[in-house]
Amino acid sequence: MSLEKQQGMWQKDYQKTVFSPATYQKRRDALRRILGTGAALFMGNKDVPFNYPANTYRFRQDSSFLYFFGINDPCMAAIIDADEGKEYLFGNDATMDDIIWTGEQPSMPEKAAGAGMTEHFPYAALPDVLGSIKQHGRHIHFLPPYRGEIRIEIFRLLGIAPENQANASSTALIRAIVRLRSVKEPQEIEQMEQAIDTAYRMHVHIMEHARAGMMERELCGAVEGIASAAGGTVSFPVILTVNGQILHNHCHDNILQNGQLLLVDAGAENVMGYPSDITRTVPVSGKFDERQREIYHIVLQANMEVIRICRPGMLYRDVHLAAARIIADGLTQAGLMKGNVEDAVEEGAHALFFPHGIGHALGLDVHDMENLGEDHVGYDESVSRSTQFGLSALRMARRLEPGFTVTGEPGVYFIPALIDQWESERRFTDYIRYDALKKFRNFGGIRVEDDLLITNQGCRVLGKPIPKSIDEIENIRRQY
Repeated sequence: MSLEKQQGMWQKDYQKTVFSPATYQKRRDALRRILGTGAALFMGNKDVPFNYPANTYRFRQDSSFLYFFGINDPCMAAIIDADEGKEYLFGNDATMDDIIWTGEQPSMPEKAAGAGMTEHFPYAALPDVLGSIKQHGRHIHFLPPYRGEIRIEIFRLLGIAPENQANASSTALIRAIVRLRSVKEPQEIEQMEQAIDTAYRMHVHIMEHARAGMMERELCGAVEGIASAAGGTVSFPVILTVNGQILHNHCHDNILQNGQLLLVDAGAENVMGYPSDITRTVPVSGKFDERQREIYHIVLQANMEVIRICRPGMLYRDVHLAAARIIADGLTQAGLMKGNVEDAVEEGAHALFFPHGIGHALGLDVHDMENLGEDHVGYDESVSRSTQFGLSALRMARRLEPGFTVTGEPGVYFIPALIDQWESERRFTDYIRYDALKKFRNFGGIRVEDDLLITNQGCRVLGKPIPKSIDEIENIRRQY
C-alpha cells in the first residue's frame, strides 16, 4: 500500500474523532465575545509516566483544550487573543523516531485545519508569543492547573510560582468557559448517548452474570473490557462493591455471597471524550429479599421523582431536597425514622442515610469542569453552598437551564461508623430510630443513577433505558 493511501486512510479515521472545524471556530468566537479582552492561554496535557518515562498512563487531553480545539494529542498549547481577534496553535510535528514507534501522526497543518485554524507554530515559539503579549501590557488569562507538569510549565512561561497559580488564574476565563460548556450542543448529546449505550451493556452484563462465589474483580474486569471494546475506556475508576455504604469504594477484593447487594457505579468514556455515569444496585442471589425490596423501592421512587420534577428554572438544590423528602418519608414508613418528614429534612436528619448530593454536572468531564472549581460550575450568585452535613456535599445546586446535563443519583446507605457516632452524640433522636437500625448494620447501600438532559419542557433520561425496576432486574437474572 502506498504511503499516500495510508495517510488518506489515517486522515479518514482522524476525522471520526473530532467535530467539524466550524464547531471549534464557533466555540472560540463565542469565548472571545464573552471574554472581551486579553489573551487566553490553553495548555494541553502531556504524557504522564507511571513507573518509568517510556511507560505512560493512557493519555487524556485537558477537557477545555478538547472543547475549543478538538486535538487529542500531548504537548500542545494554544492562545485565543480576544483583543486582536487572533488565535495560535503550538506543537511539533512527529519525528522519525516517533513514527517508528507510534506510526504516522497528523502534521501540525492537519491539526490546525481540523481545529479550523491557520496560525500554527513549533512549541518552542510559545514563550516568545506570550512574551510579546506581556510586553504590550495585555492580560494573559489561564485556567487553574491540576497537573504538576503543567504547573511547572506555567511557571516557566509566566513566572508564576506553582503555589500561587490557583489564585492567579482567571476567574473571567473560568466563568466564560462554564457558561459555554454547561449548555450542550446536540452533537455533544449524541456523543454522551453513545457512552450511555456502552454503559447499558456494562450494567446489563452485571445483572446477567453476578453470582455468589465470584470475586468483585472478575465483574469489574468485564465491565472495563466492555468500555475498552467500544473504543474508549471507563469514565472513572469503577465502583463495584458489596459494601455499597462506602460511597467511592474502589476495592474489588470481596467474594460475592447470596443475601448481599452489589452496587455498581460505572460509566464509559467514548473516543470523543464524552462520558456516561450510571449506577445500578442488584441482588447477588438474583432476587431482592423483603428488606432489600423495601429500601430499593424508596431509592427508586426518589430517582423517579428527580426525573419528574427537573425543569428549567428550578434550583437543583430543591431537586435534592425533594429526593431527600421521599427518602425520609420512605424510611419513616419502614420504621427507621420518625416524626415530621419536613422538619427532619430541614434539620438534616435524613443525611445519616443520604450524606451526598443528588448529582453533578456531566459533560466532557464526568464531574464536568470540576477542575475549574465546583462552586463556579454548580453554584452562582443566586445560591450558595450550605454548611449543613449532607447538603454541603451537593456539587450542583444552581438553577437548571435547557441544555444542561446532570446526574440524578439518590441513595440510601447504612454506614456503621456514622450511625455509631450520631447515636453516641444523641443526634436527631426525635427523627431517627437507632434501635431499629441495629438490624441494618450489614445491609450496605443502594444507589440508582441516571444521566439527564434538561429540555425546554422538563428533562429526559439520556440513552437506551437501563433496567432499574425490581421486576426488570429480577427478570434479567431469571432469563440468563
